[in-house]
Amino acid sequence: MSDQPTLVTADHFAYITERTRPEPEFLRKLKLEARKAGIPPIWISWHQASLMQILLKLNRAQQVVEVGTLAGYSAIAMALALPRGGMVHTIELDAKHADFAQHWISKSDAHDRITLHRGAGSEVLKKLKSNSADACFLDADKASYPLYLDECMRIVRSGGLIMADNAFAFGQLFDVTPTDREAGAIKKFNDVMAKRAGLHGLIVPVGDGLWVAHKE
Repeated sequence: MSDQPTLVTADHFAYITERTRPEPEFLRKLKLEARKAGIPPIWISWHQASLMQILLKLNRAQQVVEVGTLAGYSAIAMALALPRGGMVHTIELDAKHADFAQHWISKSDAHDRITLHRGAGSEVLKKLKSNSADACFLDADKASYPLYLDECMRIVRSGGLIMADNAFAFGQLFDVTPTDREAGAIKKFNDVMAKRAGLHGLIVPVGDGLWVAHKE
């Protein structure tokens, strides 16, 4: 064994994907129709969704909060990992995205385990009770991640799971002059997560980088 890491390449990601439980046909169709509807194809990858499902099962999560529904892909994927009676509370500001997601949520096998909240994440989160969730997932506007984190630290119980997407800043984490306007916000948030008291976290190199943290 060595303490030197193996550098992960595109071939490794392909290898991982090929050995991950197959993506449900329903979710593949959702992505296809979302592209046709003009929704940005920025949802999480299937192997990332599969990892999140495993984490939720290990955490025995029943109540999950998601900020950023987009097409509903991640909300449905997470809900499929919850037991009956579980619930994903997903929040979406964009009306077009919310309408599309609601349509597909209603057709999914997890329709009874997802509640779509329309509005700004900062406002909806304030309405959720403290210690009422087992996990949260942030995948919305990156500049607001620190605010969402503050609220989720209140909402998620001790021992719960906090996840956040795009820790690699859309592949521009180390670019001196990144072209993505949110890259800078992600860099700042990564430092916030690393130093946040009460969190034991790690960036997992799947998708565009996934923060996985245990709330102590």
